[in-house]
Amino acid sequence: MIRRAGLLILLSLFVVSCGRQPAPKPDISQPPPRPYIVFMTDFGAANDSVAICKAIIASIAPGAQITDITHQVTPFSIEEGARFLAAVSAYYPPGTVFLAVVDPGVGTSRKALIVKTKKGQYFVLPDNGLITPVLERDGLEVAREINNEHWMIQAPISSTFHGRDVFSPAAAHLAAGWEFNLVGPIVPQLVRLTPKVSVTDEKGITGEVIALDDPYGSLITDIPAEDFRALGYGLTDKVPLQLDKKPMTVPYVKTFMDVAVGEPLLYIDSRSRVALAVNERNFSLLYRVAPPAPIFIPRKRAPLNPHP
Repeated sequence: MIRRAGLLILLSLFVVSCGRQPAPKPDISQPPPRPYIVFMTDFGAANDSVAICKAIIASIAPGAQITDITHQVTPFSIEEGARFLAAVSAYYPPGTVFLAVVDPGVGTSRKALIVKTKKGQYFVLPDNGLITPVLERDGLEVAREINNEHWMIQAPISSTFHGRDVFSPAAAHLAAGWEFNLVGPIVPQLVRLTPKVSVTDEKGITGEVIALDDPYGSLITDIPAEDFRALGYGLTDKVPLQLDKKPMTVPYVKTFMDVAVGEPLLYIDSRSRVALAVNERNFSLLYRVAPPAPIFIPRKRAPLNPHP
């Protein structure tokens, strides 16, 4: 009887233990997240500059993921680079390192920086205004000058290729986990761009073509969508305008295929700005207009001439 009771107890304990779920084991097969370095320059693709910068990064932070914004920024165009940098950085998480080299002042007294925003992103770039729209959106946490030689290439520093010698190694060391506070002293005042903005008055809006949407040749303006709509136009309206001081009339539509192939249109682009395009054609080439170029749109039913 005692032996039978003992067997029953052992059997009940076995059943209970089988019903329990084993404690989950930590998944050690997954590597830790790899830091992002998001890279942008005006170096182009016809030389080895970008490849050299990536080689420097790989030698310092081999685990980093390098993602390109573009290396086709219009040469020397800080304003264009600033727009691209602000547009793309909005979609990346805190901790991302942005490496941006549009640097017509390379080799001069302009500072090399690492900027940390209040969003927690880092920007490695020259102090020439390239960071301006990012700071206007996200706010400045702190900026430091890159002057610690251990954060630079361990070779003589060129006066013309700081993308290789200063910015790329600094971005790589940051991605590798080096302490940001050691890169150099705080820079209390940064160079800021003065943004181009359209002007609205009783006659209409005066703005500027600020960029091309390549490779399509559509014209991007500095006119915000809400300011344009305040002029009184609605979808399918014919909009008179002066583009590069030449009059034309285009329909205001939602998307490209709302007009026939080869026909021009005015639309609101993905960043909520007025833009001009030709369906399946290149507006810039057809109308021989490239940035910068003035544009004037009158209020609905107002005279087209902004200066009677």
